[in-house]
Amino acid sequence: MKVAIAGAGAVGRSIARELIGNGHDVLLVDKEPGKITPDRIPGATWLLGDACEVANLEEASFEEFDVVIGATGDDKVNLVVSLLAKTEFSVQRVVARINHPSNEWLFTEAWGVDRAVSTPRVLASIVEEAVTVGDVVQLFSIREGQANLVELTLPEGAPIEGRTVRAIELPRDVTLVAIVRGDRVITPTPEDTLEAGDELLFLALPEAEAAIHAAVLGG
Repeated sequence: MKVAIAGAGAVGRSIARELIGNGHDVLLVDKEPGKITPDRIPGATWLLGDACEVANLEEASFEEFDVVIGATGDDKVNLVVSLLAKTEFSVQRVVARINHPSNEWLFTEAWGVDRAVSTPRVLASIVEEAVTVGDVVQLFSIREGQANLVELTLPEGAPIEGRTVRAIELPRDVTLVAIVRGDRVITPTPEDTLEAGDELLFLALPEAEAAIHAAVLGG
């Protein structure tokens, strides 16, 4: 897979190393000469230039890339790169970094963004997931379908503790996709028994999250 990353800062370089390690072809684009350091990521291709300028993206042949990532520390730049990648070069998958949560509402398909990643939101979700038992915690948003991956840790004494997955009367548009139990990840079947401390992962529409809580914990 060919991936272009706009922004060769710490975030962009980290993404590049991970992708190259997984066998992908990676191009890093940055307008600051000091960030063009091929010796730090030998497997990457580098381009010195402003990723907000169409001429530079044409030079890089953005139309040949499968994925474009806006990974700079400037939300405006990430939005412009996303829009150009999608509208001018028909890139199939565009991912954008959100630096400031107040800008999250802008990172939509209207700006060419297929998937937006907000570091503050991800960190907050991890913290909430680690300390919250019995509450529905949003872990991941799938923007195209406006669905969320949510987690609920089953507390002791829950009505469905000791019962099977079949006993959970889930609302429409909600699917139990995994049960995390200790160091195991279980693909649930109707006959699996639920235990206190199980982390239940659901794929659901946002408006169904309250119904998940009621189905698992009652009330």
